[in-house]
Amino acid sequence: MSMIKGTCVGAVLVALPALSFAQQPRPAVDVLKVDIDAVIAAPEGGADRQIKVVDVGKLNVGVGVLTQGARKTAPGEPVAGISHAQVTEVYYVLSGSGVLITGTEIEGPVPLAADSEVVKVAVGPSLRATFMGGQRRNVSAGDVVVIPAGVLHGWVEIPEQVRYLSIRPDPDRVLPAGYVNPAIAR
Repeated sequence: MSMIKGTCVGAVLVALPALSFAQQPRPAVDVLKVDIDAVIAAPEGGADRQIKVVDVGKLNVGVGVLTQGARKTAPGEPVAGISHAQVTEVYYVLSGSGVLITGTEIEGPVPLAADSEVVKVAVGPSLRATFMGGQRRNVSAGDVVVIPAGVLHGWVEIPEQVRYLSIRPDPDRVLPAGYVNPAIAR
């Protein structure tokens, strides 16, 4: 019995130094309202503007802001969307409203150019396609929608404008850790 106790104590003593050298948690990173506003106000950039990409240990997390203008898809008209192969998106609607469509039955997939800014910085490998069916939902300020990687998503109708944050968990680390939008780089 004392031999077992001695072995256990020895194992703990050997493990303690390893535990003390374990990777320390990453520091917290702020994405301030002033940063979001600066990225929105910047003259360069499109509808999808990555703000920051943060290495949080086991994955990267991107934070972007998107603004979509008014649109209305006529009944029976095909609806196009985008799907990201590896990055999930969590939308938090800041302002406005619209009808968002999501689905996995698609036709005519076309990969986005690998060297495009949206692929390299915002969402990783992605494709555009047309929905075959899909689930439509009304969303407005304060709503949250989680869109897993591989799910096509797009807007069917936006009365005026919708603006939303996109939080992007990136377990495969395809987004560039440490990225900071040039509009806020200090």
